[in-house]
Amino acid sequence: MSTDQNAALIIFVKNPQPGRVKTRLAEAIGEREALKVYLKLLDHTWRVTADIPEDTHIFYSDFIDDNDRWSDVNHYKHLQRGRDLGDRMRHAFAKIFNRGYRKVVIIGSDCLELQSNHITRAFDILNRFEAVIGPARDGGYYLLGLSRMVPDVFQNKTWSTDSVFEETIRDFQNKNIIWQELPVLKDVDTAWDWEEHL
Repeated sequence: MSTDQNAALIIFVKNPQPGRVKTRLAEAIGEREALKVYLKLLDHTWRVTADIPEDTHIFYSDFIDDNDRWSDVNHYKHLQRGRDLGDRMRHAFAKIFNRGYRKVVIIGSDCLELQSNHITRAFDILNRFEAVIGPARDGGYYLLGLSRMVPDVFQNKTWSTDSVFEETIRDFQNKNIIWQELPVLKDVDTAWDWEEHL
């Protein structure tokens, strides 16, 4: 159980299956090699979140895996629901807020530069601000945190493009939401991204 029972971490993961993960990377290195890369990304995500004291909710892309690294009493498991990434995140945030949490942070499983201190910092920011966002170098974001449900940030976006971060900030501004940014990090989406980490 979390030391802060009002806070929850959401982790979006894809079930590791050839042809279903890192599809842009697979175009360059093949589906099996892309799967190996994604397994390394999952391992990194597990390691940097293992000691996070907040309640952790894993949202799977296709099915709930009862026998993976997150199979212990400290993790809650769910299935992602929705038509696109924004719809799936909106559903996840709504579900967790409806459970009574007041600070919710979401991360994916694509960022080798992400460290536990980024997540800890995000929860600390939510003690004083309404939102926190971690911009990714490709124009998206690797982390988003909210202290209340804001459906607008999950709607009317062209996901996986370089406009997502700017459009989300515009939503904050339009809703008069006070936010703070984390450092810019780089996701692993392409062969070039992966080569930078070799």
